Amino acid sequence: MTVPKGVSPSTVSVELSERSYDIHIEAGALDRAGDLLAPYAARGRFIVITDRNIVPNQLYRLESSLTAAAIASAVEVLPAGEATKSWTMLEKLTDALLAYGVERNDTIIALGGGVIGDLVGFAASILKRGCRFVQIPTTLLAQVDSSVGGKTAINSKAGKNLIGAFYQPVHVLIDPTTLDTLPQRELRAGYAEVVKYGLIDDPAFFAWCEDHGGKLLAGDRAARTHAITTSVQAKARIVGEDERETSGRRALLNLGHTFGHALEAETGFSDRLLHGEAVAAGMALAFRFSAMQGLCPPEDALRVTAHITAAGLPSSLRDAGISADGKTLVAHMMHDKKMEGGQLPFLLARGIGQTFLDKKVDLAKVEAFLNGERAQA
Repeated sequence: MTVPKGVSPSTVSVELSERSYDIHIEAGALDRAGDLLAPYAARGRFIVITDRNIVPNQLYRLESSLTAAAIASAVEVLPAGEATKSWTMLEKLTDALLAYGVERNDTIIALGGGVIGDLVGFAASILKRGCRFVQIPTTLLAQVDSSVGGKTAINSKAGKNLIGAFYQPVHVLIDPTTLDTLPQRELRAGYAEVVKYGLIDDPAFFAWCEDHGGKLLAGDRAARTHAITTSVQAKARIVGEDERETSGRRALLNLGHTFGHALEAETGFSDRLLHGEAVAAGMALAFRFSAMQGLCPPEDALRVTAHITAAGLPSSLRDAGISADGKTLVAHMMHDKKMEGGQLPFLLARGIGQTFLDKKVDLAKVEAFLNGERAQA
């Protein structure tokens, strides 16, 4: 596949000492995966894990490239959707990998979105006490966020991503052309994570999103590649500084997630509200809550809400289809894995590009704020 004019391949490194790895970003990279990933093909094979939504458009491209490079592959296809991040599917996947005779030096490929990446990464972390895996993210959300940084997990009845491990891939291969067949709703959901990087600490990038986000969503490949590369560079830098969220720096990546996970929990972690949609609404809520507390200029909160709405994403409880009261939503938050000493940290903002971690938020104020938001629905 020819690389589009003005869009060159790039490599971003995640610097983690002996766990360092590269992220290769290139239009058409999936069609060259056999050559690009050959160094990781122990015993001349890969074991590819994907889901049913990926099979029609992307699996053939990967298999063809592996065949052309004389690399054998076994494929395991799982159901699509958030429900796949479960104990049941984890057991099924690990049993399948053992049946394939996987060894620690084999490489497991996660081909798909965030669900596949999270599940496969966690399975790789526990199988035989750790097997190698490669991320080939095929959704915008996975390309700019979940495939980078080594967070792997499954969901439980108590909440999202509560069972997991920090476990880094050996390589990430990102091909923006996989977005060409992505449903528009999935693309918009992933765009929320792009916007997040501007809101955290890069106001110039948020302004770029305001100017070019529409082009990205409409299919402009240069805009998509720029957004992916900028986002990955930002995440790689933060992960390199704070791999396991011990200093608080990496926690900034959770902007919108505390509110967002509560919304997801209220909808049963289902397709009623996609993760990126919940994050979008969560970011808008975080900025409006910050403004209400006198931390953030109201015009910045309005600007964030306006851009999220313009991107076709939910920016309020009503938009997200949430009718629950503040008490119910705060109760969901209490299951958040970031709870520390009975206190729930919140990512708030002093303005666009000025996100900070607040560990002393009064949950009664959060509840009152959410009730106010509900009353406006």
